[in-house]
Amino acid sequence: MNTNLSRLKRAKTAYFIIGRTFGQWISPILTGILITLLRLKVSFYMFLDWIFYSKIRTEKINNPILVVGNPRSGTTFLHRYLVSHSFGSGTKLYQMLFPSVILQKIIKPFLPILEKISPTRHHSTDAHKTSLNSVETDDASLLFRFLDGFFLYGFILSWAEEDLFKWVDPKKRDTSKRDFDWLESMWLRAQVANNENRTVGKLFSISANVPKCLERFPDAKLLYMIRDPLSVIPSGLSLVTGVLDKKFGFWKLSENKRQHYIERLYKALVELQIRFHDDWVNNRFNKDNVMIVRFDRMMSDFEGLMDEIIDFTGHRSSEELKKDIINVAEKQRNYVSNHKYDLAKFGLSEERIKEDCKDIYKTFLS
Repeated sequence: MNTNLSRLKRAKTAYFIIGRTFGQWISPILTGILITLLRLKVSFYMFLDWIFYSKIRTEKINNPILVVGNPRSGTTFLHRYLVSHSFGSGTKLYQMLFPSVILQKIIKPFLPILEKISPTRHHSTDAHKTSLNSVETDDASLLFRFLDGFFLYGFILSWAEEDLFKWVDPKKRDTSKRDFDWLESMWLRAQVANNENRTVGKLFSISANVPKCLERFPDAKLLYMIRDPLSVIPSGLSLVTGVLDKKFGFWKLSENKRQHYIERLYKALVELQIRFHDDWVNNRFNKDNVMIVRFDRMMSDFEGLMDEIIDFTGHRSSEELKKDIINVAEKQRNYVSNHKYDLAKFGLSEERIKEDCKDIYKTFLS
């Protein structure tokens, strides 16, 4: 597969998919023009960052904490908890859209106004609350910067007649250097803006590419979240289709279109877990850098889990943090999600998921 798949080809493909699937031909053009203008503006201000902030010119990302795992496996909760308790700097959504320290200072007072036209208004609050000012998955920044990555596949390319997973598959099209160069640049700027010296990132795409991640960041500490596939897969499907329903009326589309899309997305979500599992059991990376975090334990034994995470990441604890962990642990044990979903709605069965994910159960959930 050509690793230099052009941005123009990705943009054209996405445009025709949106037009043919949802009947929207004008708004994608306007969005494309807006993004192009924004990209030019961002590039100018990033150059100013490089001039005025020596850290961006001279330093590298060291010892990052990276929360990894399928969407809806508990990654958002853990990521936001670590960031809010000063384990390191997390990147807010507006910082991904405007990845310049100087530009962020200009934009920040206008966030309440921008929130009214933000794509976050299409996001289901039953899953988790999202806003321009909330800490989010860094995968989104790869979509904003390159019109590429798993977000592009999950929301748009999965609709194509041809299966275009190969466009985002690191085994067939490796964009690791480009992506990690960008993430490092963005993370350094976020550290400056947030006055932190360590990064806490979240990337579900890393599940399929842990060896390359640890090759680039050899001192990284990865927290790999694992949740029962019978829960995490339909929950992930519900999250994405919920966004598409608010924006495009997903559940009003023909059943054939919906099932075509759901089948593609289902296979991708399973593949992300299988890729990590395959790398894990074949020792393709240093396991000392990776901690397996089970969702069920995060809900039932948050205190014990956080003790292990603090030790694993080398974070300096405090009495205030210890007290908060105890309080959160009680809430976790009593938590009931408002995010409802069922397998039948997506044409899936327990038998199929258990068969497709049998190795996940055997290695991580037995």
